[in-house]
Amino acid sequence: MSLFALDRVSFAYPDGPEILHEADFAFEEGQKIGLHGPNGSGKSTFFLLITGLLKPTAGRIRFHGEIADTEKTFRTLRREVGLVLQNAEDQLFHATVLEDLAFGPLNLGLSPDAARARAEETLAQLGLSHLTGRLTHRLSGGEKRLVALAAILAMRPKALLLDEPTNDLDPAHQKRLVEILRELDCGRIVISHDVDFLRAVSTDFIGIEGGRIVSRNRPHPHRHEHAHPLGEAPHQHG
Repeated sequence: MSLFALDRVSFAYPDGPEILHEADFAFEEGQKIGLHGPNGSGKSTFFLLITGLLKPTAGRIRFHGEIADTEKTFRTLRREVGLVLQNAEDQLFHATVLEDLAFGPLNLGLSPDAARARAEETLAQLGLSHLTGRLTHRLSGGEKRLVALAAILAMRPKALLLDEPTNDLDPAHQKRLVEILRELDCGRIVISHDVDFLRAVSTDFIGIEGGRIVSRNRPHPHRHEHAHPLGEAPHQHG
């Protein structure tokens, strides 16, 4: 049984064109999916529908096979499916890193001491313990993105939805993000325009075409111009 699914889902913003049209999709636990596509194709909308932050104009969202159509159900879903937004500052609203990471576990019912321990454990697992006492508004952009991810992981989700996680990341923080994602056991869907990043952290690939979710796992032969530092020396593509 899938963790969550779209069942013939359609969606359009008020006075706007239809973005999704009878779209079907099912996510199995442990999948590592890259979602690539042009701006405006509905990628972020797809995430907001999954998590109940937007409601379909037609069709249904399913969670563990059951129809999800109440806020109570979606609150449960959001405990198992963690959404990391494009703008990390939208998810960091406490004074310190430790407080931000403890907030989710507290909402899950952990005691203050247990929530603090969970937060410290998560930071240690991600190699971010040096940020524990830092003020969130004093973090760099890359640090904020990693802390926003850590705050979701502190809730021990079964899957992650990451929306453009490499935006504005410098090479060092992007490398660390790749390392973190490769080490995680939980499944994920990652939206990115960076194809190399998606290849580094994904095993399956999808897109949104004509309002539907389509597989992009099949290779498509194509020709392109390219240059190599060794000029005409024999070479091959891996």
